[in-house]
Amino acid sequence: VPHLEESGGGSVQAGGSLRLSCSASEYSDTSACMGWFRQAPGKEREAVAVIYTRAGRTWYADFVKGRFTISRDVAKNTLSLQMNNLKPEDTAMYRCVAGGSGYYCPWSGSDYNYWGQGTQVTVSS
Repeated sequence: VPHLEESGGGSVQAGGSLRLSCSASEYSDTSACMGWFRQAPGKEREAVAVIYTRAGRTWYADFVKGRFTISRDVAKNTLSLQMNNLKPEDTAMYRCVAGGSGYYCPWSGSDYNYWGQGTQVTVSS
């Protein structure tokens, strides 16, 4: 069973950048999707970005397009999310997910088998 652990969260001002990392122990399946979800207090969980590694395909939520970049380093067993031009509405707990079926990665969290505990991102105005 893969163990996912996120890091890189923190507090930044609007316009700043953060890079989140997910250590995916015992997981190297390039035929499955991985991604990032987030959830703020009182709001629904939402997909941020997903990746189908085998084909190098990525999909982004509209609210992060042009600002966030998802990538996976299979050799290092890590998944990353580069977040630029952060906005206060990006404030949330960000969680790494794995085990989604490809080629067109699902946007529902229920379709991912493995979840990390999350790393908090707080963006102040």
